Amino acid sequence: MTDPHVASHEQEVEGRPSTGLLSRINAVVARLGMYLSVTGLLVIVSIVFYQVFGRYILNSSPTWTENLALVLILYVTLIGAAVGVRDAGHIGMDSLLVMLPDRVREKIELVIHILVALFGVAMVYNGWILGASVGTVKIPNLGLPEVVRYVPLIASGVLIVSFSIEHIIALLRGEEVVPSWN
Repeated sequence: MTDPHVASHEQEVEGRPSTGLLSRINAVVARLGMYLSVTGLLVIVSIVFYQVFGRYILNSSPTWTENLALVLILYVTLIGAAVGVRDAGHIGMDSLLVMLPDRVREKIELVIHILVALFGVAMVYNGWILGASVGTVKIPNLGLPEVVRYVPLIASGVLIVSFSIEHIIALLRGEEVVPSWN
């Protein structure tokens, strides 16, 4: 049998799930981002397999496969990283934070999420500047504009800002962001 005082303290420490509009939207966006990243990863594996098959079996390596795989890697990693920010899957110093008193830990977590949001803003800004600087250049063998390499940087930055704001609001309300896979 569980002691009611211990159980209520555990609930206070964990916080109640965040149910605001931003949390509901971000949960759907993060889940979609995970699905797109997994699908992109499968497409990358297929493309690389096709390139190896073409090179060693057909003796005719397709020229577009390497560039397309490189572009897809950008989408998979950057969107996946943004989802990791929302679902707390990024590298952190949780072992140090757990030892701190709740009020100090919450303030440090707040600062961390603000810094992560600022990093997301920097990603958006610099992705936009870099994308605009190569807007007329085409990717060899694909015919796509070079700017498609910078779209995931901008999209990931926007998602990171949104997910960080969600975490900040949840912290201020004493709530907890529930990971997308739950």
